[in-house]
Amino acid sequence: MVMRPLPRPFDRIAAGLDAPIDVSGSDLLTRRLLTKDLAFPEDERLTFGLRGLLPERVLTIEEQVNLEVEHLRRKQDDLERYIGLAALQDRNATLFYRVLAEHVEEFLPVVYTPTVGRACQEYSHILRRTRGLWITPADVDRVPEILRHAPYEDVRLIVVTDNERILGLGDQGAGGMAIPVGKLALYTAACGIHPALTLPVSLDVGTDNETLRADPLYVGHRAPRLRGAAYDELIEAFVNGVQEVWPGCLIHWEDFKGSNALAILQRYRGRSPSFNDDIQGTAAVVVAGVIAGARALGRPLAGMRVVLAGAGAAGIGIARLLGQALRQEGLSEEAVREAVVLLDSQGLVHDGRPDLDQNKRSLALRLESARALGLATSATADLDSVVGAVRPTVLIGTTGVAGAFSERVIRAVAAGTDRPIVLPLSNPTSMSEATPADIFRWTDGRALVATGSPFPPVVVGGAAREIPQANNVFIFPGLGLGSIVAEVRMVSDGMVLAAARALADSVSPDRLVAGLLYPAVRELRAVSTTVGVAVARTAIAEGVAGVPGDTDAEAELRAAAWWPAYVPYTVAGPAGPHSTPM
Repeated sequence: MVMRPLPRPFDRIAAGLDAPIDVSGSDLLTRRLLTKDLAFPEDERLTFGLRGLLPERVLTIEEQVNLEVEHLRRKQDDLERYIGLAALQDRNATLFYRVLAEHVEEFLPVVYTPTVGRACQEYSHILRRTRGLWITPADVDRVPEILRHAPYEDVRLIVVTDNERILGLGDQGAGGMAIPVGKLALYTAACGIHPALTLPVSLDVGTDNETLRADPLYVGHRAPRLRGAAYDELIEAFVNGVQEVWPGCLIHWEDFKGSNALAILQRYRGRSPSFNDDIQGTAAVVVAGVIAGARALGRPLAGMRVVLAGAGAAGIGIARLLGQALRQEGLSEEAVREAVVLLDSQGLVHDGRPDLDQNKRSLALRLESARALGLATSATADLDSVVGAVRPTVLIGTTGVAGAFSERVIRAVAAGTDRPIVLPLSNPTSMSEATPADIFRWTDGRALVATGSPFPPVVVGGAAREIPQANNVFIFPGLGLGSIVAEVRMVSDGMVLAAARALADSVSPDRLVAGLLYPAVRELRAVSTTVGVAVARTAIAEGVAGVPGDTDAEAELRAAAWWPAYVPYTVAGPAGPHSTPM
């Protein structure tokens, strides 16, 4: 295997081999990455001093999974299920990841959107056990020291947030830590990155959420949010600290304010392996949906016309990656700008507007093109007018505004094409630009629909129609594992587009015929493997990987993917390994 092995004893545990362990008794039972709880077999109970500490019955991991699922299904509220899963993760990590991997369709909405949003809002009141690292403004001169306090010695993946733009909920302060914790749970369940290689981090720079600061039980840094040069200094110290302590560690940036997200990505992507899931992960999953939709309709991607409402970080990321995909299809730069039309809160994004920043200006429609469409003035630049003039085949929403896709807008889209693709992506569910039921009603059931948040099936023409979710979980686990396996020096745009194309290729013909633009969530692990292989191969081909050019990316990735299972334990000798404190 080319990729360097995990620290002991996790190298053998992840490989499914017997592992030498140097702890015993109650200490072993409390190690969440080592315990088996009631699944310790009789010989290990005797060897490791567990006799009498456990009931007599020995359970299989399959029986433990069934029992935990029974516990969770008895709970009447998804937030209580979230708390129950967090407690299981604290107690027995192997069992937690097995439950999540085997029941991902059922519990994805609990550990991720939408329930994780509630967990962020109520974090200080539901917190049972802390996880990860917290870095505050007072720590700017001691970041490496804090990183070395992490429970694992060889961290290769960090998910970090500054908590300012949590889902569609805004500034959640310390509560934003639930997002990195949840994302890392999915990295492990979806593609097998071993938890001993991962670390959630909160850059707790304060909060402008006055409700949180007024809460006497708020656990975070109780101060207004850090801004300006001091904020930039802390980000710089964090990246430098990661490079010092864990060179080559992949940084996944999560839920930063749009302007900060774009600036940080631009500043550091060439210095440290990193990507922003809200920009690049969202872009990849959306572009995959557009590619799959074009295939379902039997149309070339280059023939699609896209109106993208919302030109924040997510919208800019989508427009950039769509442009890259269209250029690969042979379109000129001018044709790309006419094929992907953006709107922000001020209307149509065209280069005749003096208020555009460089990120938007690089994607703006030419003023001459806007005039030719009759859209050059503010009075004619709203969504209704743009849709009527452009006649898009694809309508995408990242506005964060509930109901932004009105009946008039959707009917206008449907009038311009026989099978429109409509993607209302804002989350949580309450912020969606339109509901699937309304979209189907306003298009006479003709639309291909995917949403950013989960929606139940909708009855159309007497039959229930599944609503696929344009969920970043189809992208980031494979993107992360492929990057780690290839030991990348940077996450390139080519790697992100390769992830998008691999996801689109993972949609089965049967689902495409049914108008479903994404795979079923139950296929997540297989999809993540496909995405990871494509990412690693692209990194090697582009020369940004640290592994030899003849590396078998698929074999390496499959060898690196851990399936949560118990392995036999043996007693470590005097010179044996020191197990992790976790």
